Order: sequence, then structure tokens, then C-alpha cells
Amino acid sequence: MFEREYIPPPTEDAARVTSLRRLKPKQQQREQQQPPRQERQQGAQKPQPLVSATPFKWRDPKTIPPREWIYGRHYIRQFASTTVAPGGVGKTNLAIVEALAICTGRDLLGVTPNERTKVWLWNGEDPRDELERRVGAAMMFYGIRSEEIEGWLFLDSGRDSPISLAEQTREGTRIATVVEEAMEATIRANGIGVVILDPFVSVHQVSENDNGAIDAVAKTINRIAQRTNCAFGLNHHVRKTNGAEATVEDGRGAVALLSAARAARTINQMTQAEADKWGVENRRLHFRTFDGKANLAPPSENSTWFKLESIDLGNATDTRPSDWIGVVAQWEPPKHFDDVTADHMHEVRHRIADGQWRLDPQSPDWVGKCVAEVLSLDLSDKAAKAKVKTIIKTWIETGALKSVDKEDRSRKLRAFVIPGDFEEPG
Repeated sequence: MFEREYIPPPTEDAARVTSLRRLKPKQQQREQQQPPRQERQQGAQKPQPLVSATPFKWRDPKTIPPREWIYGRHYIRQFASTTVAPGGVGKTNLAIVEALAICTGRDLLGVTPNERTKVWLWNGEDPRDELERRVGAAMMFYGIRSEEIEGWLFLDSGRDSPISLAEQTREGTRIATVVEEAMEATIRANGIGVVILDPFVSVHQVSENDNGAIDAVAKTINRIAQRTNCAFGLNHHVRKTNGAEATVEDGRGAVALLSAARAARTINQMTQAEADKWGVENRRLHFRTFDGKANLAPPSENSTWFKLESIDLGNATDTRPSDWIGVVAQWEPPKHFDDVTADHMHEVRHRIADGQWRLDPQSPDWVGKCVAEVLSLDLSDKAAKAKVKTIIKTWIETGALKSVDKEDRSRKLRAFVIPGDFEEPG
């Protein structure tokens, strides 16, 4: 038998070398599969910056498309516009007639639409039956046939088809992207050019006083407007003004809505002083609008005035009377001097030269009786009496007439009217 040769166990260094030899082919294989580090860095895609500045390149202004105003200077494509008004003044009725004007292409309120387009009128407060009463009454008043608006007007109530674009959560404002996408889809599918949301508070569930939340909602609407090339009209309530006239900046809650709007207007009811000046019997049927993001309202004569006309729907039954619905119509304040000439003024001056005519309208010797006779006006008519008062006031302010204090027949000091220091033509 042969004797086995004794082989000592490997040393620690030899074992380490053996292990490294086993691993080396695998390491080499991995290194061969990967490009050099420098090549990997060059081939990697550079991350895009989160914010970047775009260099300006001059563009001939004549080649820039004009703003796409649809109706007056209020409804404009790719933007939201606001109408701010107290409740019950007439903003919903105004929106209905404007919607009919846009979807028929007609001049109903003194404004010819720049284009005829489809309108989606959404009301978050009234049931559909009430909306149909109002639209029907307006169609009756303006003689609009059903075939003129079928396929052009879309009408929905928030009671049946609610819209909520955002809600307030513990984490902050959450935009309902599903609702945003659904609105965009229906606008595109129906080719709608104008969307009227009435009122704005009904299309979200965030705090009205939270500027950040309202800004998020308004920007969501503007995004929809831009992506669909559509105009949005947002009707909005005003906060309490303690009897003062409302401006666009009196919108309830956060100012972010006004900041996000391209155009803004407000609605005010006729005041009692205006009603007295123009001889209006029921001032609550009259309201005016004015445009602009300004603190001060223009003079009432320079505003756009409207009147609510009452229309009988003729829908009476054996147990219920017919419905009477208010429809917005154009109205212009009386122009008291349109038919008053200089000859009329001189004739009044000659007649009152004896100095026996009083300034007080309650006096039997009121100077207004002389003015009314010269102008052939009936003072029993409230509007005519208001006109006479305005004429007398204006003539006194311009110096054609003059108010003086002197004793009457009872030796009581009264205000009389005499010819003013006004030079008669030679």
C-alpha cells in the first residue's frame, strides 16, 4: 500500500486568494455589462427645471388676435367674469335674458352679441320648473320661438345636477379634478361658448373668506375656460353695505374672486331719490349696472338701466292662478331737457317777473304751475311733476331763475322765485 502524502490545510492568506479568484470572473462580467462611469453620466437625461424664464421675442401687435369678447365687455372667451349684486335685485333674470341674446344672436338689451354661440345656464338655487318659468316668460316677452334656442341653450338646476369644484379638508383646499374634467368634457361635447354659474357660492364647498381657497376655485374655472376656449359668467352676492351703493369690491368674502376675473360689474337697485327725480312709481322694479374694478360708481345717468316687466304665463288652472314672472327689459332715465328750449325758459322768466311765485311745491302759487303751463305738462302725472322740479332746480343753479326770501300776504317769510341774473338775448 502506498502511504498518503500529508497536505497541510491552507493558510488564511491562501483561503482569501482562492475566494477572490472565484469572485473575479463575476465582477469582470458585471463591469463588462456596464458602460464606463463617464459614459453613464453623459447618457443620463438632465432633469427639467421646475420653473424657467421664457425669453421675450417681439411679435408684431397687428398679428396678435384680438380679445374674444362675446357679449359687450362682460363675457369673454378663456376668462371668467363676475356680476356682483344683492339678492333679489335681478341678476338671475338679467343672466337669463343675456343668455337668450347670446344663443339667438339677437340684440335684446341694447347689446348685439359679437357672435352667436351656445350657452349653458346653471342655477344652484332654483328648481328646474322655476328656471323654465323664467326662461319661458322671457321668450314670450321677446317673441323667441322654441326652435331658435333648441340645441343652443342648456339649462340645469343645482338641485338635480350639483356642481362642487372644491372642498375644504384638514389638509387644505382639495380641487375635485373629476368634476373639473366632467365640466370640461360636457363643454367640449356640446360646443358651449358661454357658461353662467349662478351663484358662485353654490359651485364650491370652501370658506368664502379664505383667499387661498377662493383663488384655487377661481383659477380652476379659468383653466377650464382656457382649455375649452369658453367664457364663464359668475354671479356673486354682496356683503352688507349698510344702505350704501354696492361696488364690485363689495362682493361677499375673499377678494381673490375679483382679482381672478377678467371683467366685473355690479347691480344696484334704484334709490328713492332717483325715483323721485324721474317720477318712477315703483323703484324696486328698476336697477342699473356699471362695469369696472373701481371703488367709485359712475353717475346714475351714465349707467346701464333695466326694468323688470311683469309677464303672465297664462298657466292658470281651476285651483291655481296664473304665474306672473319678471323679465328684464331696457329702460332709460327720462331726459328732462330733451324737449325744453331757450324760448321756454325766457317765457317762464317773463311770466314770473311779478315775483308772486313760490318755490314750495305744496304752495298754491308754486312756480312749477307756470313752468308746466309753458311746457304743456300735466302735473297730475308723477313723471311730469318730477320733470318740472328738475327743470326749476337746474334753472336756479344756472342763474336763469333765482330764489329769494320775502314776506307773503300773511307777512311770513317764504321762498319766492324770480328771474335770475341772466342776460336776455338782444
